[in-house]
Amino acid sequence: MAIKNLNEKFIHELGDIYDAEHRFLEAQQEMLPQAQNPTVKTLLQEHIGQTEQQIKNLEQAYSILGEKPKRVKCDAAAGLVSEGQKTMKEAAGNPAILDCVIAGAQAKVEHYEVASYRGLIEGARIMGQDQILQLLQQNLQQEEQTAQRVEQSTPQLLQQAMSANEMGR
Repeated sequence: MAIKNLNEKFIHELGDIYDAEHRFLEAQQEMLPQAQNPTVKTLLQEHIGQTEQQIKNLEQAYSILGEKPKRVKCDAAAGLVSEGQKTMKEAAGNPAILDCVIAGAQAKVEHYEVASYRGLIEGARIMGQDQILQLLQQNLQQEEQTAQRVEQSTPQLLQQAMSANEMGR
């Protein structure tokens, strides 16, 4: 389908992030039982709840536009999920490394989402969609906070993996 105007572009990108959030929610739910580090587990648990709310915010944005929520296949999200799953399988025998892989995958996802929401926010601003703007800003704020928390935990996770490796685990 050809995108002919800003509104159609916005709805297409909304469908893209709507699909991405669903894919990322499912991936986080798969990662949770595999995570060993309490910080990683907590981050995943908290962000699963946030992702569920973000999906509701996107559904509300569709409603404001008078549209039904529609997932537009997000190839970027599918690729990030596939890459994370593949690397997790490769690290399955080493819990400390697996936690690093999970955190790394989550950081990549968060940065993708931050970029997506920033673009949507600018579109909503230009279109004068103030209610949608607020919903998207809520999602962006959560994504930025999660990205920061994941990045702050990474040095400790890497150090733990290094220590476990040196001890022969």
